[in-house]
Amino acid sequence: MTSPAPIAEQRETPRPDPAAVPALSIDSVSHAYGPRRALMDVSFNVQPASFTALLGLNGAGKSTLFSLITRLFGIQSGRVGIFGHDISKSPGEALRLLGVVFQPRTLDLDLSLTQNLLYHAALHGISRREARARAAELLGRIGLTERAGSKVRDLSGGQMRRLEIARALLHRPRLLLLDEPTVGLDVKARADIISHVRQLVSEQGIGVLWATHLFDEIMAGDDLVVLHQGKVLARGPMSRVVAEAGAQDVNSAFMRLTGAQTLPGDGA
Repeated sequence: MTSPAPIAEQRETPRPDPAAVPALSIDSVSHAYGPRRALMDVSFNVQPASFTALLGLNGAGKSTLFSLITRLFGIQSGRVGIFGHDISKSPGEALRLLGVVFQPRTLDLDLSLTQNLLYHAALHGISRREARARAAELLGRIGLTERAGSKVRDLSGGQMRRLEIARALLHRPRLLLLDEPTVGLDVKARADIISHVRQLVSEQGIGVLWATHLFDEIMAGDDLVVLHQGKVLARGPMSRVVAEAGAQDVNSAFMRLTGAQTLPGDGA
């Protein structure tokens, strides 16, 4: 008598590793303003606990891409995901995981530092008590506790930027976007902002997309996306992008990839 075939062992379907899901996924995104094409088939990922530099000249399409990720503009073609949530289909779930610092200042200059943070917390449905606790914690982290009651207009440019980053972190996002955050700052303020954001990556595991046109804001261990005239020309670890371009450093790699005659930061 033939023995019955063994019943296949039932196994629980493994759950995806959260770390394997990109913090941000940009898949074949295109965008046009009438006849002008601002983005053409742009694709790249930002991983959790990583610093990704989006490098491009002014007009490359960086701000347009940020407007699409944050839903200021509707997506015409392609897909944007935040930790697996499609921003077109599940915008609430996606945007709750996102913090943003835009290039133009968006603080209320006549409110105090604490009042700016509490107003932002209210927009996210955070209770007043919890908002005050988070605001105090973040102001301490950026070294502005003693200025908590001061009007924002009395801060330096670098202090305002630190406050905007604190505000973006108030609802505890897992992805942070920064669009040219050091524009107009002096050398020390720029260094302080970059150091602070890199600490967020290493200590809190936040994924960061940092848009810039300045080479010295990019480090060897960063991921790099080169965006030029709406197209991604290279993406990957900075060292690999430089090597594949046959260059010695990111400056010369950018020039080879884009054919740029003027370097970012030299008035372009």
